[in-house]
Amino acid sequence: NQLFPGRAMNFGQAITAGFQNYVNFAGRAIRSEFWYWFLFAVLVSIATSVIDVVLFSELELSPISTLAGLAMFLPGLAVSIRRLHDLDRSGWWFLLIFVPPVGAIILLIWNCTRGTVGPNRFGPDPLGGVP
Repeated sequence: NQLFPGRAMNFGQAITAGFQNYVNFAGRAIRSEFWYWFLFAVLVSIATSVIDVVLFSELELSPISTLAGLAMFLPGLAVSIRRLHDLDRSGWWFLLIFVPPVGAIILLIWNCTRGTVGPNRFGPDPLGGVP
């Protein structure tokens, strides 16, 4: 990531980068950026679900969860595509998610894999690695 070159991100940096790059589908995202964003999305989902149950249980509505999901959809998609770029793969590979369960397993394995060391066709190595 251009914001924090040369090292892994912490939780706060990853969330900041996710929202600052919310429609940036170019460049690369390291594993820590992706996984901390994923953790953030899960925690927000749990929190908003609890709030919806407390506030709207009788109405069977989930407006808070819906708004949070909409707010995090584009940043999540962007960081997922940049993560694929870090592996020197096109963002179109994200469509594997629609091939259950094989696509999700492949994407999980790729998201756990170290990105390309050194520059690739999507940009310089965010960790500063030299091939």
